Amino acid sequence: MKRAGHTTSDSRDLLRSGDHALLLRLLRTPTTGPLETGQDPQRRWRWHWPRHRHGGLWQAQRAYARAARAAGLRVVHHAGPPADVLRRADVPAVVRRHAAADPHFLARQPNLVLRLGPDLPRAATVMFNVHLDTVAGLEPVGFDGTRFTGRGAIDAKGPAVALLAGVRAARAACPLLGREIAVLIQAVGGEEGGAMGVHGTRPLVESGFTGRLNVFCEPTGLRYLPRATAAMTARVTVAGQDAVDDRPEHGHNASVLLGFLAQHLAAALDGRTADGRVCVAGLHTGDLHNRVYGQGRLLINLSYATAGQGTFLERAVTEAVADGLRVFTARFADSRQFARTAADAAAVTRLEWDKRGLPCLTGADLWAESLLSAAGASRWPDDEPAFTCDAIWAHGLPDAFTAVLGPGRLEDNHAHATGEFADVADLEAFAHMVSRLLITFAERAL
Repeated sequence: MKRAGHTTSDSRDLLRSGDHALLLRLLRTPTTGPLETGQDPQRRWRWHWPRHRHGGLWQAQRAYARAARAAGLRVVHHAGPPADVLRRADVPAVVRRHAAADPHFLARQPNLVLRLGPDLPRAATVMFNVHLDTVAGLEPVGFDGTRFTGRGAIDAKGPAVALLAGVRAARAACPLLGREIAVLIQAVGGEEGGAMGVHGTRPLVESGFTGRLNVFCEPTGLRYLPRATAAMTARVTVAGQDAVDDRPEHGHNASVLLGFLAQHLAAALDGRTADGRVCVAGLHTGDLHNRVYGQGRLLINLSYATAGQGTFLERAVTEAVADGLRVFTARFADSRQFARTAADAAAVTRLEWDKRGLPCLTGADLWAESLLSAAGASRWPDDEPAFTCDAIWAHGLPDAFTAVLGPGRLEDNHAHATGEFADVADLEAFAHMVSRLLITFAERAL
């Protein structure tokens, strides 16, 4: 039943000085994901994380929870994920390596859940998910009155603060919120660095912290995206024999072999799926000029929009590597310096998967999408590629709809790059959109 009288005015500022201060505090609190530092996992922990369990993510989440009290939210969960999250077959290899290297890996990556109102059925609940971990790369933190700068400004500490402002405004305007309608906020770690939410969002979703409508706060230009791709990572490894530069023919030249395979795979996989992307990267053998490196590796990251596309790409990579090895062997069989590498190429090269088998998000729901439209969010065009985020873990939730929605754009606001920023105007617009969305949900759900 629709109830009148619950409106907000977009002419007033929802973000207050306290919200500005909160965002600056979050930006100044280092929450770089442990997989983001780019160092060997055996060494990384010695400098990046404090020796005790109360690292930056704990501090940021506590500050966020304190501020959330002003919106009537209370903490219902704040803890590191359970150890069994790492025992599943689809956990990325990089996560396993870091967890093996540091016994406090999970304890230093807590997840926070806040709730407004009682524990109501999913049909009367809206869930928002936002990640407080960031990519690597320190950025100057600042605020000039119209723009915030700093790592995480748009991805996703700025949206996290705007979310609280929107919930606070909606609650003040609509008494149903917090009484007959519940709001959940997941403030997670483990989103960046290739962790794919396996120890962040996934255990929270599987614990039932979900709603009839689930909104993952990522920069989308205030367009709602009902899709999310997943990604797989292939690792091509050469494990051959080194040689001195005076006798290069005596060894296996991993640099030449992997360089050849990189080009072959780039050509073979280009355009194999319209909805995904192929990134050929991570080629490394060594740093010196006066030796032949017999060992090295090449990484290929592939995104896909459906499970079927993922299976297709996995098969395509396997076939392309085998074909590349055959072509390389034929091309260099009579080479003076690379004949041994050519002859043994298939024997010293192996294809492994650091990450695969992850789900994708797809869905449609006329009722939920009408709510988003009423809140002012336009639909992400079907012909524009989606991107990968933790929303994949909400796939298949019964009687629920999930969308990705947030202020700014990944590319325009320099997310994951130098000069990351968030404009107050964009954060305000998102706060108003959250407020309208919650109020409309309350009016239409009851």
